[in-house]
Amino acid sequence: MSILTFEELKAKQRALRDGFPPSHGLRVHRAISWIKRAEFESNDHDAKFIFLWIAFNAAYANDETGISVLRTSARRGIKDYFAKLVAVDQSKVVYNALWIRFAGPIRLLMGNPYVFAPFWSHHNGIEGYENWKERFGKSDSFFRNAFADQNTVEVLSCVFDRLYVLRNQIMHGGATWHGAVNRDQVRDGAAILEFLVPVFVDLMMEHPNEDWGVASYPVVEDA
Repeated sequence: MSILTFEELKAKQRALRDGFPPSHGLRVHRAISWIKRAEFESNDHDAKFIFLWIAFNAAYANDETGISVLRTSARRGIKDYFAKLVAVDQSKVVYNALWIRFAGPIRLLMGNPYVFAPFWSHHNGIEGYENWKERFGKSDSFFRNAFADQNTVEVLSCVFDRLYVLRNQIMHGGATWHGAVNRDQVRDGAAILEFLVPVFVDLMMEHPNEDWGVASYPVVEDA
Protein backbone atom coordinates (compact mmCIF):
# COMPACT_ATOMS: atom_id res chain seq x y z
CA MET A 1 0.00 0.00 0.00
CA SER A 2 1.32 3.43 -0.93
CA ILE A 3 1.31 6.39 1.45
CA LEU A 4 -2.13 7.97 1.73
CA THR A 5 -1.94 11.59 0.61
CA PHE A 6 -3.70 14.67 1.90
CA GLU A 7 -5.80 14.84 -1.26
CA GLU A 8 -6.99 11.25 -0.84
CA LEU A 9 -7.85 11.79 2.81
CA LYS A 10 -9.55 15.12 2.13
CA ALA A 11 -11.68 13.63 -0.64
CA LYS A 12 -12.78 10.86 1.70
CA GLN A 13 -13.50 13.32 4.47
CA ARG A 14 -15.71 15.44 2.19
CA ALA A 15 -17.65 12.34 1.16
CA LEU A 16 -18.19 11.06 4.71
CA ARG A 17 -18.12 14.06 7.04
CA ASP A 18 -21.89 14.59 7.16
CA GLY A 19 -22.06 11.31 9.06
CA PHE A 20 -19.36 12.22 11.57
CA PRO A 21 -20.22 13.16 15.15
CA PRO A 22 -19.11 16.80 15.69
CA SER A 23 -16.11 15.97 17.89
CA HIS A 24 -14.98 13.25 15.52
CA GLY A 25 -15.26 15.59 12.55
CA LEU A 26 -13.12 18.18 14.33
CA ARG A 27 -10.49 15.59 15.21
CA VAL A 28 -10.25 14.29 11.64
CA HIS A 29 -10.24 17.80 10.15
CA ARG A 30 -7.37 18.88 12.36
CA ALA A 31 -5.29 15.76 11.76
CA ILE A 32 -5.67 16.00 7.97
CA SER A 33 -4.65 19.67 8.03
CA TRP A 34 -1.31 18.79 9.65
CA ILE A 35 -0.77 15.89 7.26
CA LYS A 36 -1.15 18.43 4.46
CA ARG A 37 1.47 20.64 6.08
CA ALA A 38 3.88 17.72 6.47
CA GLU A 39 3.72 17.02 2.73
CA PHE A 40 5.54 20.30 2.08
CA GLU A 41 8.58 18.97 3.97
CA SER A 42 9.74 16.15 1.70
CA ASN A 43 13.41 17.10 2.19
CA ASP A 44 13.28 18.17 5.84
CA HIS A 45 12.86 15.13 8.08
CA ASP A 46 12.87 17.21 11.29
CA ALA A 47 9.95 19.37 10.14
CA LYS A 48 8.08 16.41 8.68
CA PHE A 49 8.41 14.51 11.96
CA ILE A 50 7.09 17.49 13.95
CA PHE A 51 4.06 18.12 11.73
CA LEU A 52 3.17 14.43 11.58
CA TRP A 53 3.42 14.14 15.34
CA ILE A 54 0.98 17.05 15.66
CA ALA A 55 -1.33 15.20 13.24
CA PHE A 56 -1.04 12.10 15.43
CA ASN A 57 -1.86 14.14 18.52
CA ALA A 58 -4.89 15.63 16.79
CA ALA A 59 -6.09 12.15 15.87
CA TYR A 60 -5.82 10.45 19.25
CA ALA A 61 -5.78 13.08 22.01
CA ASN A 62 -8.91 13.72 24.04
CA ASP A 63 -9.86 15.37 27.32
CA GLU A 64 -8.24 12.53 29.25
CA THR A 65 -4.94 12.47 27.34
CA GLY A 66 -4.45 15.85 25.75
CA ILE A 67 -4.48 18.71 28.24
CA SER A 68 -2.99 18.10 31.68
CA VAL A 69 -2.23 14.50 32.59
CA LEU A 70 0.60 12.39 33.88
CA ARG A 71 2.79 10.61 31.36
CA THR A 72 1.54 7.17 32.49
CA SER A 73 -2.06 8.20 31.82
CA ALA A 74 -1.13 9.52 28.39
CA ARG A 75 0.59 6.23 27.55
CA ARG A 76 -2.51 4.31 28.59
CA GLY A 77 -4.65 6.56 26.40
CA ILE A 78 -2.39 5.98 23.39
CA LYS A 79 -2.41 2.22 23.94
CA ASP A 80 -6.21 2.22 24.13
CA TYR A 81 -6.29 4.21 20.90
CA PHE A 82 -4.03 1.65 19.20
CA ALA A 83 -6.26 -1.19 20.40
CA LYS A 84 -9.28 0.48 18.77
CA LEU A 85 -7.40 1.01 15.51
CA VAL A 86 -6.15 -2.57 15.34
CA ALA A 87 -9.65 -3.89 16.09
CA VAL A 88 -11.14 -2.09 13.07
CA ASP A 89 -8.18 -2.66 10.73
CA GLN A 90 -9.74 -5.57 8.88
CA SER A 91 -7.26 -5.33 6.00
CA LYS A 92 -4.32 -5.45 8.46
CA VAL A 93 -2.67 -2.40 6.93
CA VAL A 94 -1.02 -1.46 10.23
CA TYR A 95 0.07 -5.05 10.84
CA ASN A 96 1.68 -5.32 7.40
CA ALA A 97 3.43 -1.98 7.84
CA LEU A 98 5.04 -3.13 11.08
CA TRP A 99 6.03 -6.62 9.97
CA ILE A 100 6.95 -5.97 6.34
CA ARG A 101 7.39 -2.33 5.36
CA PHE A 102 9.20 -1.06 8.47
CA ALA A 103 10.53 -4.20 10.16
CA GLY A 104 14.16 -3.15 9.69
CA PRO A 105 13.85 0.51 10.76
CA ILE A 106 11.72 -0.48 13.75
CA ARG A 107 14.31 -2.98 14.98
CA LEU A 108 17.01 -0.31 14.65
CA LEU A 109 14.86 2.20 16.51
CA MET A 110 14.16 -0.23 19.35
CA GLY A 111 17.86 -1.06 19.64
CA ASN A 112 18.88 2.59 19.95
CA PRO A 113 19.44 3.69 23.58
CA TYR A 114 19.30 7.36 22.57
CA VAL A 115 15.53 7.12 22.20
CA PHE A 116 15.06 5.18 25.46
CA ALA A 117 13.71 7.43 28.22
CA PRO A 118 15.50 5.80 31.21
CA PHE A 119 18.85 6.31 29.45
CA TRP A 120 18.29 10.06 29.55
CA SER A 121 16.86 9.98 33.06
CA HIS A 122 20.12 8.40 34.20
CA HIS A 123 22.32 10.83 32.27
CA ASN A 124 20.31 13.76 33.64
CA GLY A 125 21.15 12.63 37.17
CA ILE A 126 17.69 11.42 38.19
CA GLU A 127 17.90 8.88 41.01
CA GLY A 128 16.63 5.38 40.42
CA TYR A 129 17.80 5.02 36.83
CA GLU A 130 21.29 3.69 37.43
CA ASN A 131 19.98 0.37 36.11
CA TRP A 132 18.96 1.82 32.75
CA LYS A 133 20.89 -0.90 30.89
CA GLU A 134 18.91 -3.58 32.67
CA ARG A 135 15.69 -1.74 31.86
CA PHE A 136 16.80 -1.43 28.26
CA GLY A 137 17.41 -5.18 28.06
CA LYS A 138 14.00 -5.96 29.53
CA SER A 139 12.37 -3.50 27.15
CA ASP A 140 14.14 -5.12 24.22
CA SER A 141 13.03 -8.60 25.34
CA PHE A 142 9.44 -7.42 25.76
CA PHE A 143 9.47 -5.90 22.28
CA ARG A 144 11.01 -8.98 20.68
CA ASN A 145 8.40 -11.21 22.30
CA ALA A 146 5.59 -8.91 21.17
CA PHE A 147 7.06 -8.85 17.67
CA ALA A 148 7.39 -12.66 17.60
CA ASP A 149 3.81 -13.00 18.85
CA GLN A 150 2.65 -10.51 16.20
CA ASN A 151 1.01 -8.45 18.92
CA THR A 152 0.31 -5.33 16.90
CA VAL A 153 -0.95 -3.21 19.80
CA GLU A 154 2.11 -3.86 21.97
CA VAL A 155 4.51 -3.36 19.06
CA LEU A 156 2.87 -0.04 18.19
CA SER A 157 3.05 1.01 21.84
CA CYS A 158 6.75 0.16 22.04
CA VAL A 159 7.56 1.98 18.80
CA PHE A 160 5.64 5.12 19.71
CA ASP A 161 7.17 5.16 23.17
CA ARG A 162 10.57 5.50 21.47
CA LEU A 163 9.22 8.05 19.00
CA TYR A 164 7.86 10.04 21.93
CA VAL A 165 11.39 10.39 23.31
CA LEU A 166 12.55 11.56 19.89
CA ARG A 167 9.64 13.99 19.79
CA ASN A 168 10.71 15.40 23.17
CA GLN A 169 14.30 15.79 22.02
CA ILE A 170 13.20 17.85 19.03
CA MET A 171 10.34 19.82 20.56
CA HIS A 172 12.17 20.71 23.78
CA GLY A 173 15.34 21.91 22.10
CA GLY A 174 17.37 18.80 22.81
CA ALA A 175 18.43 18.32 19.21
CA THR A 176 19.98 20.38 16.45
CA TRP A 177 18.05 21.01 13.24
CA HIS A 178 19.58 18.72 10.63
CA GLY A 179 22.02 17.59 13.32
CA ALA A 180 24.34 14.76 12.40
CA VAL A 181 23.98 12.77 15.63
CA ASN A 182 20.34 11.77 15.25
CA ARG A 183 19.76 11.61 11.49
CA ASP A 184 18.88 7.92 11.27
CA GLN A 185 16.19 7.94 13.95
CA VAL A 186 14.66 11.21 12.72
CA ARG A 187 14.59 9.96 9.11
CA ASP A 188 13.14 6.57 10.06
CA GLY A 189 10.75 8.09 12.58
CA ALA A 190 9.40 10.52 10.00
CA ALA A 191 8.96 7.69 7.48
CA ILE A 192 7.06 5.55 10.00
CA LEU A 193 4.77 8.43 10.91
CA GLU A 194 4.33 9.43 7.26
CA PHE A 195 2.85 6.03 6.51
CA LEU A 196 1.00 5.20 9.73
CA VAL A 197 -0.65 8.48 10.71
CA PRO A 198 -2.69 8.81 7.48
CA VAL A 199 -3.71 5.16 7.88
CA PHE A 200 -4.88 5.90 11.43
CA VAL A 201 -6.99 8.82 10.21
CA ASP A 202 -8.38 6.77 7.33
CA LEU A 203 -9.48 4.01 9.72
CA MET A 204 -11.10 6.57 11.98
CA MET A 205 -13.09 8.00 9.07
CA GLU A 206 -14.28 4.53 8.12
CA HIS A 207 -15.46 3.89 11.69
CA PRO A 208 -16.83 7.22 12.97
CA ASN A 209 -19.13 5.58 15.51
CA GLU A 210 -16.31 4.01 17.49
CA ASP A 211 -15.66 5.77 20.78
CA TRP A 212 -12.62 7.83 19.81
CA GLY A 213 -13.12 10.16 22.76
CA VAL A 214 -13.80 13.87 22.92
CA ALA A 215 -11.36 16.09 21.05
CA SER A 216 -9.09 18.27 23.17
CA TYR A 217 -9.52 22.03 22.91
CA PRO A 218 -12.89 22.04 21.13
CA VAL A 219 -13.96 25.11 19.23
CA VAL A 220 -15.56 27.46 21.77
CA GLU A 221 -17.64 30.35 20.53
CA ASP A 222 -17.92 32.28 23.81
CA ALA A 223 -15.29 32.61 26.51
